[in-house]
Amino acid sequence: MSFWAVSRGLTPPSKVVPMLNPNQRQFLEDEVRYREKLKLMARGDAMEEVYVRKQETVDNPLELDKHDSFYQTTKSLLVLFQIMGVMPIHRNPPEKNLPRTGYSWGSKQVMWAIFIYSCQTTIVVLVLRERVKKFVTSPDKRFDEAIYNVIFISLLFTNFLLPVASWRHGPQVAIFKNMWTNYQYKFFKTTGSPIVFPNLYPLTWSLCVFSWLLSIAINLSQYFLQPDFRLWYTFAYYPIIAMLNCFCSLWYINCNAFGTASRALSDALQTTIRGEKPAQKLTEYRHLWVDLSHMMQQLGRAYSNMYGMYCLVIFFTTIIATYGSISEIIDHGATYKEVGLFVIVFYCMGLLYIICNEAHYASRKVGLDFQTKLLNINLTAVDAATQKEVEMLLVAINKNPPIMNLDGYANINRELITTNISFMATYLVVLLQFKITEQRRIGQQQS
Repeated sequence: MSFWAVSRGLTPPSKVVPMLNPNQRQFLEDEVRYREKLKLMARGDAMEEVYVRKQETVDNPLELDKHDSFYQTTKSLLVLFQIMGVMPIHRNPPEKNLPRTGYSWGSKQVMWAIFIYSCQTTIVVLVLRERVKKFVTSPDKRFDEAIYNVIFISLLFTNFLLPVASWRHGPQVAIFKNMWTNYQYKFFKTTGSPIVFPNLYPLTWSLCVFSWLLSIAINLSQYFLQPDFRLWYTFAYYPIIAMLNCFCSLWYINCNAFGTASRALSDALQTTIRGEKPAQKLTEYRHLWVDLSHMMQQLGRAYSNMYGMYCLVIFFTTIIATYGSISEIIDHGATYKEVGLFVIVFYCMGLLYIICNEAHYASRKVGLDFQTKLLNINLTAVDAATQKEVEMLLVAINKNPPIMNLDGYANINRELITTNISFMATYLVVLLQFKITEQRRIGQQQS
């Protein structure tokens, strides 16, 4: 095309810059630097200024376990998920070419999960049949009692979604766990120091115990506030409410761990910048940051169905409970039964706030805070190679934003809270308009 234009006295077209994905760009950068290194070797010059990425090797599984402090500190929550049959992943034996965490449909963890799920489903079916029977055969009940039945019937259906929403994504969860294991060892080899998660071990144990205690407290409060809520009903709701609490704890722990890893990487980068020839290390730090951003995305991808169901349950339950409590206050005044509905509302909104707020802080620490520290670096005090690496790291942050996304369904951040509240307010206004209109019609008929 250029020869044809030049032969006719025309201006040849400009070259089209190819669009490269991260792996292609990484390969191209390595090739260019390797050629520069060969040229320097041919001239007999020093090669310290040219950095070539080390070839990836198969890591020793014993070394991976030694530096996998995140698994050791959060193991209690993983074991609790296995006991409850929620996420039956397992730890593989320390063999080469075998991921440290795996998932298999024929493993003993999956068999145990199927057994626990069968027992739990039996109780759920019995309670569901009793509640549906009372709901259908008692049309003269008060409105708040009907609202209670709708809420607790809807919670029972989350049990039937567990195999589809959780077990089916077991391989993705195993990938996420392996990413954490490999990242910590890679961080240690690059910086020379491990990632330390302070107070994460007691925090995980406390959240495991608190999740079940909160589940017991919520169910017993409903038993005392609802006259038709029998004590044996609570055995169907204990594991369901505890599962919701444990998933909230899991999200909180991972978001805090992301912030800790980002802070450790930032401190190591600041120390390296003050040393001699930091460009040799900045490329590895860039890869570490990109891996951390990919881990945040993998968290949402691995648990997308569970947290998607989580948000739907919170959205539906909050609307129904709020409408039921306001309607009963308008009709009969405030009673202790409405307190139970408000407990459900504050519980659901508290879970949503924790998830969205922690995701916001994790994205800010990994993205904005890390980027701010890079921008504060005095580039005039470093060499040209270091300036280039800092610019490439800033480009990597811009091209790979650390966003907590549920596999394309929704972004988890503070905006999700305001969006849900606005939708809830819209639905509540519409429902209350119908309620007020009905009251006026009844009042006109009586008069």
